Amino acid sequence: MSQLDLSQQLAQCQAELEATRKELQSFSYSISHDLRAPLRAIDGFSRILQEDYAQNLDAEGQKYLGFVLTNAQHLSRLIEDLLIFYRLGQHHLQKADVDMTDLFRAIVTELRANERSRSVTVEIAELPPAHADVVLLRQAVSQLVTNALKFSRRRVEAKIEIGCQKIDKQNVYFIRDNGIGFEMQYAPKLFQVFQKLHTGDEFEGSGIGLAMAHRVITRHGGKIWTESKPSQGTTFFFTLP
Repeated sequence: MSQLDLSQQLAQCQAELEATRKELQSFSYSISHDLRAPLRAIDGFSRILQEDYAQNLDAEGQKYLGFVLTNAQHLSRLIEDLLIFYRLGQHHLQKADVDMTDLFRAIVTELRANERSRSVTVEIAELPPAHADVVLLRQAVSQLVTNALKFSRRRVEAKIEIGCQKIDKQNVYFIRDNGIGFEMQYAPKLFQVFQKLHTGDEFEGSGIGLAMAHRVITRHGGKIWTESKPSQGTTFFFTLP
């Protein structure tokens, strides 16, 4: 291949990337504005009905109105998660040394504030530091800890272990829970947008959280994977070069 042909191919790739970027910007704008406005209207008018006119509805009517409100709120959270997922790809990485022990402790403390009624033991080992964008890394770690808390909820004594091990001279951080686990054949689905192994009635969530974590880790040049067995818990591993 000549230098001219290579330059033409590079120019074409750059043009295609720029076109894709503009399409994503347009998509993000549509989600942020065109979808949110009617959704806010649905939510707002439904609340007015519930607060001012509920007495005019029979039990079945009130039940259906509750369905409308619940689904409007779920769609709102889904839109917000989609926008966050998009912005993760646009965020310029600003790497610095990160104290991983402090980061995990802060996130666990924050998330456990919503889990006070549960008995959850969280063990955090002294972790080696990482070099990463702390804003994005916090998003990823928060999603992984949230996942561990959520899927260990059915345990009378839930336990989460956070640590690090050396594999091929590389730090491999892990989050291990004793939750419900899953069959490993479904593992590839976990890091895809909207892919969930459980219904919303079983466990809440938009199906975007682990995709966010995957995007953050891979943007840093790292890897993320999981090991699990049904009823024996799940471990998520990730590296940060």
